[in-house]
Amino acid sequence: MSSLSLFAILLTLCTICGILNYKLLRLPMTIGILLIALVGSLVVKGLDLALPSVDLHTLPMNLLASADLPGNLLDGALSFLLFAGALQVNTRELMARKFSVLFLAIVGTILAVFLLGGAMYWVMVAVGLPMPFLWCVVLGAILAPTDPVSVVGMLRRLGLPGPIQAIFAGESLFNDGVSIVIFGLAMTLVTGEAHHLTLFDALEAFGLEAIGGSALGFVAGMIGLLCFRSARDSHLQLLVSLSLAAGTFSLAHALGMSGPIAVVVAGLCLGSKRAKNSMDDHAREELNSFWTLVDEVLNALLFLMIGFEVLATIPGMHALWALLLGIPLSIAARALSVFLAILPIHLYGEDRGRMLAVLTWGGLRGGISLSLALTLPPGPMKDILAPICYGIVVFTILVQGLTMERVALHFYPKSK
Repeated sequence: MSSLSLFAILLTLCTICGILNYKLLRLPMTIGILLIALVGSLVVKGLDLALPSVDLHTLPMNLLASADLPGNLLDGALSFLLFAGALQVNTRELMARKFSVLFLAIVGTILAVFLLGGAMYWVMVAVGLPMPFLWCVVLGAILAPTDPVSVVGMLRRLGLPGPIQAIFAGESLFNDGVSIVIFGLAMTLVTGEAHHLTLFDALEAFGLEAIGGSALGFVAGMIGLLCFRSARDSHLQLLVSLSLAAGTFSLAHALGMSGPIAVVVAGLCLGSKRAKNSMDDHAREELNSFWTLVDEVLNALLFLMIGFEVLATIPGMHALWALLLGIPLSIAARALSVFLAILPIHLYGEDRGRMLAVLTWGGLRGGISLSLALTLPPGPMKDILAPICYGIVVFTILVQGLTMERVALHFYPKSK
């Protein structure tokens, strides 16, 4: 099947799910598409069990394999999704709260990895699936990052105060890059690729990816800003933004730096007030409309694929118990990591409790967590960890995502 045919099939399925959601469910589009795709996957699984002579499973499984969600997301669509999200952030609000964002994105993510990993180590022992602690750290790294695609889309609906939106979006845009770095380091240890990896080596690798990626993104963003100022044509400025998103991400990977962090920094530079002042109203409107469209289309495709991935996920009974225990533990680990991360800084004084509650319940996981889980090497560990990750991702999107508006309005009743 050609890439164009695959894209046409997925886009058609997205459109059908989107229309069904609009007519029947009236949920936010991406969540509605996910739910319909999830129900469709369960129906196919049920029919496959009820009618073993009719092989309904092969065609969608081949489609999933052709789509290659981990590869196409982590090495492709992620650059555009993160860039589109970064363009929507109020950079003035973000810079005013840069320490809050950095503490949450770096300290909070590291804490979340080890808190959830440690808790799941004992859960695995309790349910009869004991595994090495490092594999539990890998699980923590997969589930630690809040998904920028889910979070930025959610913030559009909630209308939270500007400072809170800046912290929320900023953390979600940066913590996935941090988590991917930790995931990569942990995988080199559990797979035996690095027998003598010291703490200094780990810190050096983390610094190269995170700090190097930030520096590269800033330089690329400044170059993009210069191009914006010298080229006043709106179509040419769109081309500059596309080149910046794809080029920065690819160059960072080639240099051994964090592509997600680099493209986020570049996007923030291009979304700054200086960049907007170099554009006329028509060009600014075209840029925003274009990247909003890119964001919506890629979001829809991503959530469709998340819904279909249940076809490839068959948890055993022990893994199902671990999943049921892992859901509340992932929320608790998120709450504790946020609380500990904001302790050293003054974060809104008396509003710290409200901020903690909203950040905790709004910590949605999404395609990045699922894609990391699917990149695990085939074997018994993947068979256990992938269904757990998938279940937690779906829970956060459907349950937390659909109830987040009530939670936000409860703690910030004047936000709407």
